[in-house]
Amino acid sequence: MADPNIGRVLINRYQLVELLGQGAMGRVYGARDVLLGGVPVAVKFLAQTLLNQKMRDRFEREATTCALLGQRSIHIVRVSDYGVDEDEIPFYVMEYLKGQGLSEMIMQKPLTLPKFLGITRHICLGLQTAHQGIPIDGKLYPIVHRDIKPSNILICQDDSFGEIAKILDFGIAKTLQEDSDQTNCFMGTLAYSSPEQMEGKELDARSDIYSLGVMMYQMVTGKMPLNAETHTFGGWYRAHHYQAPHPFSEVNASVRVPKALENLVMRCLSKEPGNRPQTVVDVLRSLEPFDQRFNSGLELSQRIGSTLAKVGISKESKQKTPAAVTPDDVCKLAAWPANKPIGEISFPNAIRTSQGLLATLWVMLTDPEIQKRQQCSRYNQFLFAPAPHPTVLWITVLFNQQHGPRWLYSYLDLKASQGQQMARLLSENGQYRVLMFSKENPKECSNVLTVSIAAAQCRQLQEWVSMAQVSPQTNQFGLSKSFLKKELDVIKPQILMKLEDLYDMPT
Repeated sequence: MADPNIGRVLINRYQLVELLGQGAMGRVYGARDVLLGGVPVAVKFLAQTLLNQKMRDRFEREATTCALLGQRSIHIVRVSDYGVDEDEIPFYVMEYLKGQGLSEMIMQKPLTLPKFLGITRHICLGLQTAHQGIPIDGKLYPIVHRDIKPSNILICQDDSFGEIAKILDFGIAKTLQEDSDQTNCFMGTLAYSSPEQMEGKELDARSDIYSLGVMMYQMVTGKMPLNAETHTFGGWYRAHHYQAPHPFSEVNASVRVPKALENLVMRCLSKEPGNRPQTVVDVLRSLEPFDQRFNSGLELSQRIGSTLAKVGISKESKQKTPAAVTPDDVCKLAAWPANKPIGEISFPNAIRTSQGLLATLWVMLTDPEIQKRQQCSRYNQFLFAPAPHPTVLWITVLFNQQHGPRWLYSYLDLKASQGQQMARLLSENGQYRVLMFSKENPKECSNVLTVSIAAAQCRQLQEWVSMAQVSPQTNQFGLSKSFLKKELDVIKPQILMKLEDLYDMPT
């Protein structure tokens, strides 16, 4: 029987496309945000069998928790909207994530040590944000997830940053408020619950660290650290309270990890909370020497660095004779246009080289600011508003650890030939140059940076140009610009978190 929800449009914005999954709490659909040019999102509905006030409140609390945490960590699924449909069924909208569940990954085979270290670090960074808390009435209250397990971790590919682990499902998370009563009943997943969670005791971050320990053991060995005699509450209660985890080598003879790393996992699995690492920051500090030794951090940085446009020299440019004029040579000969003001502005421009037209972004900054950006990571993203006037917001961020971000952005009018030409050049070339001019000496280009564009964004640019060609002509370019500026303000913290996450390690 066909799903009657497919094709529905919620609050004149989210069109449901496919059913992604369903569970006890409800259904999750893949959808398109029609106001943002069909950007994919996911929509979660509360199950109709749970439409009592208590479950409505919990569902809304889950949405609020993820919205607040997702704005502060790229390792927690981000919620962007909440609403109620025409049948009074609540739903919330979150980022659309494509990837592989950690549970599926572990079932195939144990993780390599570099992969284990990278994923564990991401999970810890997400938990660190949750444990630091969300603001309620001007105060921060910690969040305990209470259901950390492989099926609640998704490993997805980010267009700009490669492999990223995301924590899902804060449906039974607990906000630790001073004046709130802790639950005295068990909630969680039996195999991953801490001893104190099985007892219905008051929980803190150390309970999540125990669940993390179960998962870490499983990631390294492919086996569970504990095995209950029966898959019942009583069976798992005895296992978590009285059974000791076996050494790695006894459950999987092929596992080769440093003894200190095994000891860390065993400490996370301590029966007494006081014997575990007291915070996930402690876990991160313990992992740092292994990260450095086994190069997982270096490997990730190199992958991210290449994506962020540390573009190597192509074979073609290597083969050029010394006399050949490269596109960068042409860029360096450029002078600031006489019809542009002397000020800190940026604008797109197409310049002709021996290899054809080149997409460039011209930027004027002060001399000191240009010096700060001599060595930097480069990030780019494109946002599209199909209506009321088809417009692209072209975002470039120049970032380094010492000086932070420098935001550059420009608007492309896709009903104008110049805007369409620039969008095509960007999509066809898969890269562009940033030409930096000094306010103090605008007659010559001070520096040229190359920025690469992810293949998925190139395809999007091509699709947007095609859509714009068949859309009606309007005089509302300014309205679309205002809408995209608001969207930029929303995603700015997310972009910044992605960039800062490369460098942020606990000290």
